[in-house]
This record gives sequence, C-alpha cells and structure tokens, in this order.
Amino acid sequence: MSSSPNDPGNAPASDLEIVVAHQARATLRVGDVFLKIDSEQGNIDAEVEAIELAPVPTPTILWQKPNVLALARVPGTALGRLGEPSPAPASAWAAVGAVVRRLHEAPMPARQGASLVDVAARLDGECEALTRTDLLSPEVLARGGEIARGALRSSRPVFMHGDLQLDHVFVDGDQVTGIIDWSAAGRGDALFDLATLTIGHEEHLDDVLAGYGGGVDRDRVRAWWAVRSLLGIRWLAEHGFDPAAPGAEIDVLKSLA
Repeated sequence: MSSSPNDPGNAPASDLEIVVAHQARATLRVGDVFLKIDSEQGNIDAEVEAIELAPVPTPTILWQKPNVLALARVPGTALGRLGEPSPAPASAWAAVGAVVRRLHEAPMPARQGASLVDVAARLDGECEALTRTDLLSPEVLARGGEIARGALRSSRPVFMHGDLQLDHVFVDGDQVTGIIDWSAAGRGDALFDLATLTIGHEEHLDDVLAGYGGGVDRDRVRAWWAVRSLLGIRWLAEHGFDPAAPGAEIDVLKSLA
C-alpha cells in the first residue's frame, strides 16, 4: 500500500485509485477502503496473520475473500517520504523506534523471511547487472557492494515487518497511529527493518534508536542501506522512477562510499 492516498488531506473519499499494480499483486483504494488483490492466497493469509499478531497499530481488516483483502484507512500522516525532509519531529521518530522494538520482541509469525543466502545471490546478480549500465560509477558500485556484504551475517530472527518504509508508518504528533503494508512480514533481521525505516534519512537514525533502545550495530544498519539501494536501483530505473533523485538510492550509496 502506498502512503500518499492514505493521507486524509488528499483526494476525496468517493474516488478510486490504483495504488500499485504488477503481475502478481495490485492494491486499489476505493474511498477509505484499500483492496489488496494477490494471485497467491498464501500471501493474503500471511499478511492477515501478521496484522493480527502485530502488537502495534495496524489497519483494521474489514473483510477477506479468496485472493482479496479489504483494509480500512489508518489515521494520521506519513512519517515522511524518501528524498524529502520529514515533517515529523524527533519525538515522533523516537516513538516509532519504541513501537518497532515492541514488534521485534513479539512472538513471530509462521512465515520465514528471505534467507541470507537468497539475499546474497540477489545482491551478486544486481551488482553484476549494474556493471553493464551507466547508473553507478565503478568506484561507487564496488564500495557499495563491499559495504552491503557486511549485512549478510546471521542474527537472531525477530518479527520483522519486512517493508518498513517511512511512508508505511503513520503518526499524529508524536503518536504512532498505524503501520501499513504487511505483505513482506515474517521472521527476519531486526536491523533490516531499522535500515528500511531510516534509509535516506540518516539524520533520524539517532532519534529512532533513542526510542528503540540499545544493542544495535550501526554499521550493519548502514550495510542494509547499501543492500536495499543496490537491489532497488535497476528496478526503479526500469519502472519510471529516478533512483538518482536527491536523497534516493544512488545518493545513499554515494554518501556511504
């Protein structure tokens, strides 16, 4: 689910919008209702399980039918968007950190997230493919790949959201009002969530960790920033997005390198 149409200040509640659509999944907004349509019923079932288990604010499940899940709009506004300054205060970022810690300490869902072996294989493939483009300089690509491999160490699995982009987190002042899009939730690395939340917003990492608490390896958070950036650049470029926009994936890699 995209955050933009979830903002109450946007389009009228009576219209319809295609939020995202690709071969396997689509999300539609009809007024205040989001319809998630998936070709694999197992994906819907896993998302429902995650929403019901998560001890944090989530969208209300309105109904579920074969291959379709209906969710209510969550209140509040997005924590921010990649490439733009966050409108939320430091206290809101800290509150999000505390909520994410609560999620990571909760009993885990049944689904296993992507294995480190799979991530490493994808990373190798993307780095190889990027050498055949002019999207990144050889120096930035090489350094980014080196940093990224620092993330690929085993860790104790937690209840991981799996796609904790800052525009999937909604706040009202310094209160977290909802976390959306649980389609990638499963057992996984806590630092992947923290990195996804703060990528492109390094200035708020301290705020998040103030709420999250200790025991966080900041170098591995940065390594996951590199992983996410390298895995996303070609897809973004091929689907009409600009990974070289200010604050976006290429900027992240340049700052790390």
